[in-house]
Amino acid sequence: MDYRETDALVMDYSDSNPAQRSLTVTNTDDESLLNAMIDGMGTHGAQHDLNGYMHSFEQSDHHYEDANDYTGASNVMDTLEDLSLEFGKYDDFHTIDWLRDIARDRMHHRQVVKKRQGGLWRRLKGAHDAWSGWVCVLLVGLAAGTCAGIVDIGTSWMSDLKEGVCLDAFWFNREQCCWSGSSNNETSLSEETDCGQWHSWSRMFGVEGDGTGSYFIAYSMYILWAVFFAMVAALLVRMFAPYACGSGVPEIKTILSGFIIRGYLGKWTLLIKSLGMMLTVASGLSLGYEAPFVHVACCCGNIFSYLFPKYSRNEAKKREILSAAAAAGVSVAFGTPIGGVLFSLEEVSYYFPLKTLWRSFFCALVAAFILRSIKPFGNDYLVMFSIDYNEPWTLLELIPFILIGALGGLFGVFFIKYNIKWCKFRKTSRLGKFPMFEVLGLVLITSLLSYPNHYTRMNSSELIRLLVSRCGPEDNSELCDYNRNSDLSEPYKWSALAGEGVGSAVWKLTLALLFKMIITIFTIGTKIPAGLFIPSMAIGSIIGRLVGIGMEQLVVNNVDSVFFSKICESQDKCIITPGLYAMVGAAAALGGVTRMTISLVVIMFELTGGLEYIVPMMVAVMTSKWVGDAFNRDSIYDAHITLNGYPYLDHKEEFTHTTIAADVMRPRRNDPPLAVITQNSCTVEEAENLLRNTEHNGFPVVVSRESQYLVGFVLRRDLNLAIANACKTSDGVVSNSIIYLTEQVSCDPNGPAPLKLRKILDLAPVTITDQTPMEIVVEMFRKLGIRQTLVTHKGCLLGIITKKDVLRHIAQLRNQDPESILFN
Repeated sequence: MDYRETDALVMDYSDSNPAQRSLTVTNTDDESLLNAMIDGMGTHGAQHDLNGYMHSFEQSDHHYEDANDYTGASNVMDTLEDLSLEFGKYDDFHTIDWLRDIARDRMHHRQVVKKRQGGLWRRLKGAHDAWSGWVCVLLVGLAAGTCAGIVDIGTSWMSDLKEGVCLDAFWFNREQCCWSGSSNNETSLSEETDCGQWHSWSRMFGVEGDGTGSYFIAYSMYILWAVFFAMVAALLVRMFAPYACGSGVPEIKTILSGFIIRGYLGKWTLLIKSLGMMLTVASGLSLGYEAPFVHVACCCGNIFSYLFPKYSRNEAKKREILSAAAAAGVSVAFGTPIGGVLFSLEEVSYYFPLKTLWRSFFCALVAAFILRSIKPFGNDYLVMFSIDYNEPWTLLELIPFILIGALGGLFGVFFIKYNIKWCKFRKTSRLGKFPMFEVLGLVLITSLLSYPNHYTRMNSSELIRLLVSRCGPEDNSELCDYNRNSDLSEPYKWSALAGEGVGSAVWKLTLALLFKMIITIFTIGTKIPAGLFIPSMAIGSIIGRLVGIGMEQLVVNNVDSVFFSKICESQDKCIITPGLYAMVGAAAALGGVTRMTISLVVIMFELTGGLEYIVPMMVAVMTSKWVGDAFNRDSIYDAHITLNGYPYLDHKEEFTHTTIAADVMRPRRNDPPLAVITQNSCTVEEAENLLRNTEHNGFPVVVSRESQYLVGFVLRRDLNLAIANACKTSDGVVSNSIIYLTEQVSCDPNGPAPLKLRKILDLAPVTITDQTPMEIVVEMFRKLGIRQTLVTHKGCLLGIITKKDVLRHIAQLRNQDPESILFN
């Protein structure tokens, strides 16, 4: 394999001035120096102090300005003087250079500071540059909140459309229809179902009552609408925006790590993803739109970043906006701004400086405010599953909480394993060639099997809201069928013996649990917008509610036991809240699938408002993570990143092998020799042949082909643009003109005009020796964000190691196919 393929995840530089990096690891004794540098950067990217680097950067600029003073070079101009706008464009499916882009931003900042010393106009431009980041995240928050409100309202209307329509105002969902026609604002759910303004489909067809005919019509219309919604969503994705499928979180993680996927965050993806989310959730498939909101918000961030040159021309800076947008996505998905910031920090962001934390918080705050103004949840709360109880819990209940956490971890292991197996089968079989038929079969099976069971027919968000709630006087569902003692002052506060309705509900919930666990495995990964936050939480809330009911009946039937003395105040006064167990189960299941910890706990207590229950949720989430990590440390997002071959180096993984750089570098023993450029003897024709016959994205520059002493590194794009520009603008440049990458240029009056391309040369590329341990090399790629490093021995060039080589080496050590590290 070539050491610098076009898809080798190596990008060209974004600027005409090369980054003057100077980082050379000469032997294993330098490991402490490297670790000291890395420790100072933080774990989320290359926050390295580049002051010395920038000093050399500025010095090189002054140096180039005086280049014409050299002997024999008075009539030789640098070829890149007019090409500044051409540099900085990254190709598709390549990685960015974090160090270089950060250095360019520092240089840009210093130039802005210098310009502020001028007149009023320059001061205004400097102020605009300083505030552009805050203005950008403000716009992102406004857009994300608006999109979330529209999507939630549209989803609610489409979901109710499967059951009936409001003839007085067809754009109203069932709740709005019944409220608009009722003078009593305290209309309950049971009253809404039978309100006169809402017409079920059986009623529309003239069939009244609850007989077989009415049930058949309702069943048929439910299936027809579900199929219609799902097929329209699949058709929109297939025709207009193929990147709008899935949750988008694995791809967002990869993009935030520095990978370029053109079109993934475009306007068509934003539009089709938003429409597809409404259609797929309304179809009743076992999926959610919470995780896709991260993708939608990042699309908003990418679009608005083009309004500000500071971010549109610097990919590393743009990722600061995308990190803030990811926080806003979770903020509007659940109404949890703080949890959104922590989610962006813990789960998706690769480079997260302190100012990004502040801007993420501001962006999430604005998005949550807009969502609160729209009020899509139909109540006065920002959160989706607000609880109205605060009954205490005892230390004894930590045992069932730990059990729920373990069950959540086991569910996560089960789900990840078989979902990845099914996705692999889809990729390698004929099924993957017919995504529309897969969606059609899936929605038919889901709608046919889910309608008979009330708990699978209802929306997953409504199911979670029902399961985490406490039974009250107004509740007449079978889940609240208890034999309560009405002589007590607060009969609904205390636990009681279960009635027949609770037993029936337990069986239905068990069937719903099995159905959702299986169908979700086949749903996630299809070519429609699909998230797994809400399905995982629904499964976990069912597990938690079942455990809570079992614990409640165990305590009520053994009131006199010494084990339950702290739970029961007297014979009829025991407090076990099954809704709390459902809340803990939702957190445990989602933690088992995503392996989130801190951000998940914060999301859950923001989501429910149950701050007093934070300890049970912490216990369950940590237990879930420990149990899941005991089988496999990858989350569902990491597993899909590996499945798709995305170039992602995870910070959480440890490299413990004893290989060295010489084992990984290219060229290998049987490979062609390294393609290099000499500093003062390469002709234009030789350079053009090198560009024509190779696909490498960069070339080391050496003193001569005999000595191979390393001088620097030049990128393919820079070299190509420089030669093309010279042929257009410079007189006398012919095929045998010498390309000079040195300070002094020899001018032969009788020979062709030389080309001075010193400005495109990176004089300080990242270099290591051939004996450098790969453990250090991997850390360099992870935490410095480099794209390649040159391997030398006593100053002589031996080879090169790219990010793709590192990923292939890690895959090979895991007994995986190293050629799978490609963008599929």
